[in-house]
Amino acid sequence: MIDRIDVLEVPFNSSGLDDGVAHMPEVLAGAGLYEALRRHVEVGHRRVPFESPEPVRGPSGLLAEGALVSMVESLSATVAQIVGSGSWPLVVGGDCSVLLGALLGTRLAGLGVGLLFVDGHEDAWPPHVSTTGETSDCEIGIAFGWHSAPEPLNAYGPFISSEHVVVLGPRDQTELADASVASIGDRVQMIGGDQLAHSDVSSVGANSAARLRRRTARWWLHIDLDVLTTEALHAVDYPQPGGLSWSQLHDLTTAALREGGCVGASVVIYNPDLDNGANAERIVSYIEQLTTTDQPA
Repeated sequence: MIDRIDVLEVPFNSSGLDDGVAHMPEVLAGAGLYEALRRHVEVGHRRVPFESPEPVRGPSGLLAEGALVSMVESLSATVAQIVGSGSWPLVVGGDCSVLLGALLGTRLAGLGVGLLFVDGHEDAWPPHVSTTGETSDCEIGIAFGWHSAPEPLNAYGPFISSEHVVVLGPRDQTELADASVASIGDRVQMIGGDQLAHSDVSSVGANSAARLRRRTARWWLHIDLDVLTTEALHAVDYPQPGGLSWSQLHDLTTAALREGGCVGASVVIYNPDLDNGANAERIVSYIEQLTTTDQPA
């Protein structure tokens, strides 16, 4: 069981703007996130500071390089401190770039972790090829050391080995092929979105976590809410056909957590500007269910 959760609000939008997904932490807090969690567990929370972003591409090909480096270093130090204290960090983004800070933080805490990556996109575009320049297109390739990041981040080396990752839910393979960008499907353990949606998702979740535990014992859970169907959640910046229902996402992630070994989680990619916050309470309900799942040590 989790004894304490520390929620880390990271209102970072790797487009270099301060709107859209950057509003996610504030809107979820206003929808009762902390009240929901405190019904079950001791909860702390803090906002992770970082430099103000600018929507300009730097030498790496990414937008808002200075803010990205600032966010990753600030978040990683905070995650390391929380994990070291025995608490369970829950990172609420923003976008998928926060994963870099989470992974680096676990390493700074002396943990070698695996990653269960649940996302509607592969997120491994080479930065200079990315049509958006957003780190949230590229963070998996950067984490593996396949692509360069802004120089201060390159000094940390690969954030995680591709052998220690299970990827579930991407359904952007046609877009990648059209752009002549190679899929990561032949280089990592991956189940694409169409196959996942027609699978026994509870078994997939449990088997994926068990695989990670055999390799690293401990692992991080990353959830990009665009793994859901547009009918389930339309307030995402890059919607696609297909995806999971809310019940499938719940069953997938809770089954994974029941295998044990999860040291923290990140939940990202909700743009409340697109729905005036209408889906915030549904997301809070999901996070409440997620964090109250019985997790063996």
